[in-house]
Amino acid sequence: MSAVAATAKIAASASVGAFACVAEDVVIGERTVIFPHVTIGRGTRIGADCVVHAQVSIREDVTIGDRVILQDGVVVGGDGYGFVRRADGSHEKIPQVASVVIEDDVELGANTTVDRPAVGETRIKAGTKIDNLVMIGHGVSVGRNVLMAAQVGVAGSTDIEDNVIFGGQVGVGGHLTIGRGAIAV
Repeated sequence: MSAVAATAKIAASASVGAFACVAEDVVIGERTVIFPHVTIGRGTRIGADCVVHAQVSIREDVTIGDRVILQDGVVVGGDGYGFVRRADGSHEKIPQVASVVIEDDVELGANTTVDRPAVGETRIKAGTKIDNLVMIGHGVSVGRNVLMAAQVGVAGSTDIEDNVIFGGQVGVGGHLTIGRGAIAV
């Protein structure tokens, strides 16, 4: 049995698997399949014809377009890595409360993470395909039709333009712009 909030709106042609949890004010589009043990946070919107595999966690107020595939263990909208140093040298967490948007025709591989920022948004644009074990930091913009192989890591506030290709284990520092069509392997 799944747990679906009374205020969730699930299309009649969509399906929600066993032990899934769908929070308040979630919208799930036509023909979307939610596999078992998926958690979908309050206010999230998922489009039509999506496939959300087992153990995926979609946090609150995330927007997911049409025909998106989230492989097992994906986390969308987890807190970005944001801290400020206190006078005593310890660290205080900065609330990460802004949005994450996954546009149409995106695929995220198993155990990939897409962090939410404190302000602005994290966005993955249409047609991008991301392999397993990739980390997209808070406030990152990933362009259209980008390809990222396994274990790529993108630090926060980076702008990756359209048609970029990253081979396995490429690391990208924060606050950079990676130009259109760049290839890093």
